Amino acid sequence: MSFLSHAGSPTDVAAAGRHDPLTESSADLDYIRELIRDHSAIVIDQTKSYLITTRLAPVMKRHGLSSLSDLVTRLRTSTLGPLRDEVVDAMTTNETLWFRDSHPFDALRTSVLPEIVERRANERDLVIWSAACSSGQEPYTIAMLLREHFPQLANWAVRLIATDLSGEMLGRAAAGVYSQTEMNRGMPAALLVKYFERVGAEWRVIAPIRSMVEFRTLNLARPWPYVPATDVVFLRNVLIYFDTETKRAILDRVRGVLRPGGALFLGAAETTLGIHNGFVPQRHGTTTVYRSQ
Repeated sequence: MSFLSHAGSPTDVAAAGRHDPLTESSADLDYIRELIRDHSAIVIDQTKSYLITTRLAPVMKRHGLSSLSDLVTRLRTSTLGPLRDEVVDAMTTNETLWFRDSHPFDALRTSVLPEIVERRANERDLVIWSAACSSGQEPYTIAMLLREHFPQLANWAVRLIATDLSGEMLGRAAAGVYSQTEMNRGMPAALLVKYFERVGAEWRVIAPIRSMVEFRTLNLARPWPYVPATDVVFLRNVLIYFDTETKRAILDRVRGVLRPGGALFLGAAETTLGIHNGFVPQRHGTTTVYRSQ
């Protein structure tokens, strides 16, 4: 899922000096915080109030609104959801990159998947879920990893499901088109040549890789639609934005869809310890993988 970064993007940080949150009504800022919390469970503390004004500026411009107060008035009086969805998307959108942190993908390739593939050899099916896929780099990374290192899966029923809260990000992900700057963020040259095609000044994931991924809208903090029994869940750098109660509820649902012995990947700053006792942490090199009990 797309989420706020800890520090904000470089644009956010630069814009912070131009937007003093004290000039905005505290009631308006609180309204936006509550709206984001209600619809995504993300907590925006007061130290990040500048993100509200900077990230919502394009939304206000699109709708001809001159201030945050005008936007809040429109949100309060509108019975339609699209404007609310635009606000939530704007506040939760974040960047991602290819093979993020690298070590989790090394663990997936060398330890986790070989074990699961061996265990599922009779059933010959595999389900992997990228539960916060943003603009698609994570699920496409996994798809390329499967294609490169697990040729035996060619005759298996393999499902790679990718979900996100943001409809805008899912649209980008499904299109699979990325700028040169985005490609420079973690994409090995050999895989770029093999799995992408030029589209003007941009790069598009080739059709066989795009077809491996199923993109769906899913709000992790709300009741989930059907999620199939899953072998591997990537839920990286997501839980840090939720309070403890929400983290526990999400982990409980993840535990409910993971097959016995299934693997959960979290971000380096995240853990199930002290939150949910249905997982056993296992070290794979420098990566901790949480196995369902």
